[in-house]
Amino acid sequence: MTATTQPSSRLDRYLRLTRLNKPIGIFLVVWPMLWALWLAAGGLPNLWVLFVFVVGAVLMRSAGCVMNDYADRHIDGHVKRTHARPLATGEVSEREALSLFAGLCIAAFLLVLTLNGLTIAMAFVGVFLAVLYPFTKRATHWPQMFLGAAFGWAVPMAFAAESGQVPAGGWLLFVATLIWALVYDTFYAMVDRDDDLKIGVKSTAVLWGKQDRLIIGCFQAVFYILLAIVGLMFGLGGLYYLGLIAAVGMSIYHQWITRARDRESCFKVFMQHNFLGGIIFIGLVADLALS
Repeated sequence: MTATTQPSSRLDRYLRLTRLNKPIGIFLVVWPMLWALWLAAGGLPNLWVLFVFVVGAVLMRSAGCVMNDYADRHIDGHVKRTHARPLATGEVSEREALSLFAGLCIAAFLLVLTLNGLTIAMAFVGVFLAVLYPFTKRATHWPQMFLGAAFGWAVPMAFAAESGQVPAGGWLLFVATLIWALVYDTFYAMVDRDDDLKIGVKSTAVLWGKQDRLIIGCFQAVFYILLAIVGLMFGLGGLYYLGLIAAVGMSIYHQWITRARDRESCFKVFMQHNFLGGIIFIGLVADLALS
């Protein structure tokens, strides 16, 4: 902090550390989880299960942000988008961050304990993925894939909680969710690519270079093909596919506006994936409600 910067309150520091002041990540976790719950229930899911998963998604996404900033505490200060994060500036200590991470995980686990044994067992995998993801960007150019696994793990957990099992269609939806995260988080990584190249941080945006939009387009196609197959496996009808068509139109628009690869457009596209996930959910809910 500079000499002219006023010290922030502890609440403000923790809100920024957990990114609760920027809820886009929560929505990106919640939408596929809601797809899974509605598919598993064939409509409105058990309200307690719905409550546990929504609150749990907020807690675990917050925990993931804390662990991400802890892992990046020595490099965030060198990146334009992240230089003011509380761990990078020293506003929050490493001990505070780890304590907050543990507290959030414990709170989420206490909620999961009210569900069935399969869901409880799968929760341990979720915590492992949340811890693993932030460190993968040092070892591989595919950290976005690990983020997808961490965010998408709520999908098989939702099936387990609602129906006591994870059918083949549930695992296929998990793969689709992983690919969706690979798409939107690569757009996000394109915002930081110049900084990442300077400091040696790896990402799919760095790996794919000038082929980024082409490869993203291929993954977008796979994502929608998988969702179409999921629809067939669960016997969904026209309204669901109408939602997919609307989402495809948005993805085409995303390709168009990022053609110059400027930071602002890439970040805008990342943010708009919240609406894309919501469009798919609306089509799914409408189809199940009217079938």
